[in-house]
Amino acid sequence: MSTFAEVLAAQLRRDPGRPLITFYDHATDERVELSVTTYANWVAKASGLLTDVADLERGMSLRLDLPPHWLSPVFLGAAWTVGLRVTTSDEPDAVVCGPDGLATWAPRAGRLPVLACSLRPLGVRFADPLPTGVLDVGVEIWSQPDGFAAWDPPSASDPATDDLAQSDLWNLRVHDERTAAAGSSLTDGDRLLSVADPASPPGMATFTEPLGRGGSMVLVRNPDPARLDGVFDAERATARA
Repeated sequence: MSTFAEVLAAQLRRDPGRPLITFYDHATDERVELSVTTYANWVAKASGLLTDVADLERGMSLRLDLPPHWLSPVFLGAAWTVGLRVTTSDEPDAVVCGPDGLATWAPRAGRLPVLACSLRPLGVRFADPLPTGVLDVGVEIWSQPDGFAAWDPPSASDPATDDLAQSDLWNLRVHDERTAAAGSSLTDGDRLLSVADPASPPGMATFTEPLGRGGSMVLVRNPDPARLDGVFDAERATARA
C-alpha cells in the first residue's frame, strides 16, 4: 500500500464494520465512534468539500488548525485523498480550523478558503453566525456525496506533509520512529489510546499507524488523568500514546 486511498480501500475490504476511531471529550462527556465505513463516508464528504467548495487541487497545501478531535483524521484523510500537502506553514492554500482559530484565520477568509468546524457533537453547525467569508463545515459538508473519486489522484510520491510523501505514511520504519516519539510502539491490530493531536506531528502517526496496521485508535480530548485507565479498559485498548 503506497497511498492513503489504497490503505483505506484495503481496510474497507478487510473489515468495514470494525471501529476505527473512538473519540472522547472528558470536558463534555461526548463519545463518538466511527467504523471504517463511517470514517470513509466522512472522508468522501470532506474531500468533496475541499474540492467542490474550497476549489483545492492536487499539489496544494492545507493547514489543519484543530485540537485533538475526530474531525482531524477525517480531514487528514480528505487531504490525502485529494493529494494535498498537510502543512504547518502560516501561508497555506486553505485552512480548516476550530472555534479557537477563528480570530487568526477569519481575517484572511477573503484571500484563502477558511473552513471552520464548530467541534460540537455530531459535527453540527456553529450556533452563532460566522465572520463573513468563513465556511461552516457543519453546514457545507452535508450536501457532499458519500463517495468520492479524485479526478487527478495522488501517487505514492506526492507530498503528504511538509516532510513526508504519501508512501512514507505507510512505511513501517518511519511509523516506528514517529510513534516511538509519540510514546507508542504498535503491532498489527492494536487499539491505541492517545491524547496526542493527530493533526500535527508527531501525533499524526497515532492515527496513520493504527490505520495502516489494521488497528484502531481511541482519542481523548481534555483528558482527565483519573479517567484514562477506565477508558483504556472499557475500550479494550492495547497500547497508549
